[in-house]
Amino acid sequence: MTMPLIPRFGRIAIVALAALGLAGCGVNTVPTKEEAAKAQWGAVQSAYQRRADLIPNLVASVKAAAGSENQILANVTNARARATSINVTTDDLSNPAEFQKFQDAQNQLTQALGQLRTVVENYPQLQSQGRFADLMTALEGTENRINVERDRYNEKAQDYNTTIRTFPAIVAAKVVYGAKPLEYFKAQAGSEAAPSVDFGTIAPTPANAAAAPAANDNANPAATATPAAAGQ
Repeated sequence: MTMPLIPRFGRIAIVALAALGLAGCGVNTVPTKEEAAKAQWGAVQSAYQRRADLIPNLVASVKAAAGSENQILANVTNARARATSINVTTDDLSNPAEFQKFQDAQNQLTQALGQLRTVVENYPQLQSQGRFADLMTALEGTENRINVERDRYNEKAQDYNTTIRTFPAIVAAKVVYGAKPLEYFKAQAGSEAAPSVDFGTIAPTPANAAAAPAANDNANPAATATPAAAGQ
């Protein structure tokens, strides 16, 4: 009566050993770290969305006080449209082309906002408005949050990428999951240098504006922009 139990116990032991072996090979570690990176990607998207939500009100505020800056405002609006049109899902995090497309669009929006910041410095009346000041504070806070969340995502992605390339988790990564490395956010080329602003894109200033008194230069962005552009 006891003999049939031996094969059964043997099968149980084999199953238990196999489970331990798979656990040791990272069968649980790989998806756990992948999900952590994907969850952090959600935080990145949320920060970018917060910035996109702020921009329409910011553009409207600038337009009300500095409507002559039509080209700069159009640049910001168009860059926002491009950035929000590219949706990178968690399935695309291992796709270099899609990830780069997303990052490029967000970088273009960052550059457009940089131009806008430089231009509005010529409008003290705009900077003194509480609504505009609040929007700029919110935007700066959001951009800081974007940087934080991107750094955290890179850390999670690096942890996952290291795991799927090292033993023993590489066994489960290749055999069980067919895991692929996640892409990283990279610093924009030239980001270590101060950004330059091309005022050539600003709408032309009427010819008679050059004769305006110096006290009115703040109302003529081209007049104050010219020396900066010459030093570019």
